[in-house]
Amino acid sequence: MRKFFNRVVCADGFSMSVQASEFNYCSPRSDVGPWASVEVGFPSEREPALEKYAEDPSAEIKDGKVQTVYGWVPMSTIKDIVQSHGGQVDGDLPTSA
Repeated sequence: MRKFFNRVVCADGFSMSVQASEFNYCSPRSDVGPWASVEVGFPSEREPALEKYAEDPSAEIKDGKVQTVYGWVPMSTIKDIVQSHGGQVDGDLPTSA
């Protein structure tokens, strides 16, 4: 059964949706982890470490979120992003491989 992961919120206020399932841009494309890469969606601001994974690199920011998704982002990159924003204070991350 697919699990929906709650939006990750960092200590400095940065947030992003991090999802992994058979329906997301992740590896493996499975409802059961661990995952080597995941899909990130609608971060609260542009994050340079995500840009090369952007589906739409020129997406606008609307309602406080960048209006695009980022596919197959390595879990190591996710961990680096969270750490660079002061650590995770809320939300869920998929299990890393």
